[in-house]
Amino acid sequence: MTSTHDTNDDTHETYDVVVAGGGPVGLFLAGELRLGGAKVLVVERLAEVDVTIKAGGINTAGAVALYRRGLLPELAEAWERNRWRLQAFLGDRAADAPRTPPKFAGHFAGIMMRGDLFDDSDPAFADIGPADRVGLGVPQADLERILAARADRLGVEVRRGVELTGFDAGEDGVLIHLDCGRTVRAGWLVGCDGGRSTVRKLAGFGFPGSEPEITGYQAVVEMSGGERLGTGWNTTDVGTYVNGPFPGRILTVEFDGPPADRSAPVTAEELQAALRRVSGVPEVTVHEVRSSTRFTDNARQADTYRKGRVLLAGDAAHVHSPFGGQGLNLGLGDAMNLGWKLAAVARGRAPESLLDSYTAERHPVGAWVLDWTRAQVAVMRPDRHARALRRVVTDLALTREGTTYLVGQISGVRQRYDLPGDHPLTGRSAPDLEFSDGTRLGERLRDGRAVLFDLADDPKLRARAEEYGDRVDVVTAVCPGRPEPAGLLVRPDGFTAWAADGDEDRSDGLDDALARWFVATGGRARG
Repeated sequence: MTSTHDTNDDTHETYDVVVAGGGPVGLFLAGELRLGGAKVLVVERLAEVDVTIKAGGINTAGAVALYRRGLLPELAEAWERNRWRLQAFLGDRAADAPRTPPKFAGHFAGIMMRGDLFDDSDPAFADIGPADRVGLGVPQADLERILAARADRLGVEVRRGVELTGFDAGEDGVLIHLDCGRTVRAGWLVGCDGGRSTVRKLAGFGFPGSEPEITGYQAVVEMSGGERLGTGWNTTDVGTYVNGPFPGRILTVEFDGPPADRSAPVTAEELQAALRRVSGVPEVTVHEVRSSTRFTDNARQADTYRKGRVLLAGDAAHVHSPFGGQGLNLGLGDAMNLGWKLAAVARGRAPESLLDSYTAERHPVGAWVLDWTRAQVAVMRPDRHARALRRVVTDLALTREGTTYLVGQISGVRQRYDLPGDHPLTGRSAPDLEFSDGTRLGERLRDGRAVLFDLADDPKLRARAEEYGDRVDVVTAVCPGRPEPAGLLVRPDGFTAWAADGDEDRSDGLDDALARWFVATGGRARG
């Protein structure tokens, strides 16, 4: 529910969790917290959805997370709306535009992946389900609207036009000060307030990383002379530019150091000069700027994602260049991982120590993404050594093995958490198994609860989960297409906590996995 603030009300309202930042990550996290029963307030300084051009797509891992919460139809509708913009840009080639969302491919440093070289028999891509057909080409503003509507349906309170200005964190909670003159109390505070996070700075999180060396612009403009530009990604002696995938969308990258002032408005003259320098086309003229952003390759990561009662997620926890579109998807993964854990702790259903697994699991993923973007910057540099390296990488990328490797990394399907157990599914995103009744595994996760899937009709297996009550759902099903798994314990975030095949001891490790992640209904959460 979106509300306006009353500056004359000085009462201290109380919430389980306050989320600072109402972008896609903050809204998705708030929804996850509500699924776990937490009372949530989101404060967002912007009064409306930010339509500034940003991330242009969701990778496979991001789409899977949204699918598991029943949001695939809305994503498909958003993709369909965006397809018409692509067709307008293609002109005579409009008939070639796909009428169904393509399987996610992406690029590495502007080196485009060829779909015909992708080996979809790679085990990492097995049983992804319908989510592998949706996501690419969904603008971030559309995703934010989808997640805002979901948050409203779940009963999340969202206050727009309200900014966090400070907070006092203690052992038992956080007192949060807002710019409207009000103060609210919460058990926990999560900063989802972007790369320049106020929460991160005030809490004193370390934020080490590497200094930027590029200035980049991404914009939607009205221009003339654009027909002289190459379409898609183009590498020149000066840097890199992108033209498309819809009319007026441009991106430039120059290796001349960071901008003097990233927050200054981007002018048409500034964009035109950059585009002319990088493209070498003096005839291109920018007449109007409809949306624009300035970016660098500043790559930094919080040293931990939690300090006491304050946590970070999304860009507040890590920043990097936008190459490869990893940032939004990384933030959605943070929210999916943190939401169920923090809700359980906030509601007294799990010990605070459960939150230690948030940093332990997500920090390595963030560190990998930072290095992935750094590697792309290295391949994009205009010096002779980097250009020689780019030719080698391009040759490798245009092989079946190279394409499959790069797509696997970009899509996020190879992510694995370091969890106890030797089964190959443990620690990985659960396969979207199709059951004999026509339902799929991902559909059983929409309520945000853990599920023990008994695939061998084993009453002893089901009995193991009885003492956990409604904290662990139990589903008995038959999976004709994958008969080898006998049981799976899937956490609320969709990752496999335990698995066993038919020829194994079906109870081996299950009790430990249940106790590790959940507290029995008769038990009590301890710190």
